[in-house]
Amino acid sequence: MPAAAINEEIADFLEALILVYVILIIAYILSQLFFGFGGRVPYNRAFSAVLGFLEQVVAPYLNIFRRFIPPLGPIDLSPIVGILLLQIVGGILVNLIRG
Repeated sequence: MPAAAINEEIADFLEALILVYVILIIAYILSQLFFGFGGRVPYNRAFSAVLGFLEQVVAPYLNIFRRFIPPLGPIDLSPIVGILLLQIVGGILVNLIRG
């Protein structure tokens, strides 16, 4: 297998990984909005596991930005900055790998 094909596979994998992480961040934001507006869900083990997974996967990344970007009242800009930075740095890395 040529090196160019391997680089293309790695770049495609990284691009897909970034997309999945952005989707997870958006799902986390939507779940936090739902609970922020007073939404209540009856206890469900599967739903609780999904929310716990989102919290464990997304919160550490977003906490990096929350240290530097204070919330503007009820508006938290850290997910927007996190997604933008992830897209920019990820796009640069994907292009560097592709060559």
